[in-house]
Amino acid sequence: MTKTAIFGATGYTGFELLRLLLSHSGARVTALSSEQYSDLPIDEALPTLRGMLPRGVSFGKMESLMEGDFEVAFLALPHTLSSAVAGRLLARGVKVVDLSADFRFRNIALYEGVYNVTHKSPELAKSAVYGLPEIYRAALKKTKLAAVPGCFPTSVILALYPLIREELIDLKGIIADCKTGVSGGGRAPALGFHYPETEGGVRPYGLPSHRHNPEMDQELSLAAGKKISITFVPHLMPMVRGMMATCYATLKPGVTAAMVEAACRKVYAKEPFVRLCPAGQLPATKNVAGSNFCDVAYSVEEKGRRVIAMSAIDNLVKGASGGAVQCFNLMNGYAENDGLRGAPVFP
Repeated sequence: MTKTAIFGATGYTGFELLRLLLSHSGARVTALSSEQYSDLPIDEALPTLRGMLPRGVSFGKMESLMEGDFEVAFLALPHTLSSAVAGRLLARGVKVVDLSADFRFRNIALYEGVYNVTHKSPELAKSAVYGLPEIYRAALKKTKLAAVPGCFPTSVILALYPLIREELIDLKGIIADCKTGVSGGGRAPALGFHYPETEGGVRPYGLPSHRHNPEMDQELSLAAGKKISITFVPHLMPMVRGMMATCYATLKPGVTAAMVEAACRKVYAKEPFVRLCPAGQLPATKNVAGSNFCDVAYSVEEKGRRVIAMSAIDNLVKGASGGAVQCFNLMNGYAENDGLRGAPVFP
């Protein structure tokens, strides 16, 4: 068994981590931190999991648990906070799976500009592995620090990666039009995510440059071997969870629909969580809700040399906590789908 801690256990991603780890064969949750709810009994702070947590789990504020008895720590903390915490844990031999943006950027100056902070552990960022197993599986098996991607980058990168890796599209003019549920804004109350403000409507946000855009550019540029800058527009949808990415690109001359499908099958044929939709079907957020699956599909207009790459994920699972558990499994020698075997919830 691997003793495991979750820092930030009462946010949405913390809840989701707990839900997934409770069905894991080798993870034993021993410590949970919450700055807001630590004074409450644990079953009151986490009522959906009442009676399901192991006895003896430590529950308290983060600082009081820093020296706790665990071997792996999930950091479900706000951006800019993980960079101050990870170093202390790594120094005493604890592996870290970070769900914030603090270690996703390979260029520290870029991170500092996007998040308007000074990075507290820039030297650690060099050793972090971007936590997208479909691309970095081998490196994740060796690392002690995984930087789990954001939900938007996960959906966009997985949709576009086969097209870029197999050199099927022009690298200029790529557009990613994404829709997300309101849980992506976190659990803290905010007017823009308030039910009366979102119900029955759709709105774009984060323009002219959402903080996930540089993360997408970074990873897609690495896949292409040259700099890419895509246009990314996120939209808020009146639903709790789910994310749909619809990406538009121009095909290179001579590229056919059969070549696009072959590229996707080549890249994702052995992936446990990427599913290519059958002919005539398109991804839908309902079809992946509550699961770690990413459903992808491609629509090709050969005459106009256009391809539409689509992906659907659950933003809290594959886009956050499920991706984190995938990384945990690779880092600790477990089956990659351990704790992630649950089927999507429908309807």
